[in-house]
Amino acid sequence: MSLVGSADVAVVGLGAVGSAVARHLAEGGARVIGLDRFRPPHDRGSSHGSTRITRLAIGEGDAFVPIVQRSHALWRELEARTGETLMTTTGGLVIASAASDARPYHGQAGFFEQTVRAAERFGIAHERLSAHEIRRQFPAFMPADDERGYWERDAGILVPERCVAMQLQQAAVHGADLRYGVDVSEIAAAHEGGGATLVTDSGPVVAAHVVLATGAWLPAMLPAAAGARFAVQRQVLHWFATDMPVLYEAGRCPVFIWMHGGEGQAFYGFPKADAHAGVKVATEQAEHVTTPEAVQRAVSAQETARTFDTHVRGRLRSLSARSVHDATCLYTSTADGRFVIDRHPTLANVTVVSACSGHGFKHSAAVGEAVADGLLGKTPRVDLSMFATLAG
Repeated sequence: MSLVGSADVAVVGLGAVGSAVARHLAEGGARVIGLDRFRPPHDRGSSHGSTRITRLAIGEGDAFVPIVQRSHALWRELEARTGETLMTTTGGLVIASAASDARPYHGQAGFFEQTVRAAERFGIAHERLSAHEIRRQFPAFMPADDERGYWERDAGILVPERCVAMQLQQAAVHGADLRYGVDVSEIAAAHEGGGATLVTDSGPVVAAHVVLATGAWLPAMLPAAAGARFAVQRQVLHWFATDMPVLYEAGRCPVFIWMHGGEGQAFYGFPKADAHAGVKVATEQAEHVTTPEAVQRAVSAQETARTFDTHVRGRLRSLSARSVHDATCLYTSTADGRFVIDRHPTLANVTVVSACSGHGFKHSAAVGEAVADGLLGKTPRVDLSMFATLAG
């Protein structure tokens, strides 16, 4: 690729996807500048919270399956290179009734059955379980008799902060210039020869190409019509106390997604796999939007009680309504729950990579590799063309 100014590529935003893009560009020999307004990994955006679910049969659509499969291979490769544990296989369980599965989850009605079909199509090891079998195999769970389960052997946990840190470590090892505490206020065409100039509070940065991977900060960095396609939503994470921690040990308890009741009545959780004393349980909401500047970071006692009473009570055995830890994070979502990976609507040398829509972390390693490969003139390992919808 031709060189312009100080870098081949400037990557703005160094969270899950941005760190992966920077790493693979640097490994491919590009001159990379990475910029972030904080010092990642941090707790202000979407790449924190100690644990993330990863699963291979993707109920959001078959097109996602090759992306997460490639990501699993990349996480293992990164573990071997760094000596860090990034992914732990715990197995994964999706629970739903026929009625609850008819309602959308991550933009997809029939999420449970789509998950089963994806597993069958791609040869992913799995079982279908009755409510009785769920209760017998996983005594932490108390499903109703009309609920059933999809069990996936190779699902598990990613450690988001560690994943981001190791991607950035490898980017730096391969020569990426990572600059933290830098706020980008404007992007403009650089000069007649192409490229773009980033106006920052530390001075201008000129690059042949820019990748915008700024998550919840993205809508404000786009023209109004394009930015309006994205919704930033506050999500809440709880760690509930338990008097029977053995039920939630990895090996006895899988990661899980549990859909019940009406639309939006779903929650997900993890075995005890982090430093917090409780069991992590979280929900998702799409009704209320916010911004990174206005979001309420504190979690109220009323929110904790509502989550326990609506979702946890009567479903997870031996959990207390007392939360021993809580946190918030931000989703950047589209109406259909899909990603957006496309050219900027007005700047030809800028690529937008965003809208993880609440299920992007497990895909981030392969998405970052594919974006980098495209910029390096290589054939990407996975197809991202379905996400080129920003102009649509």
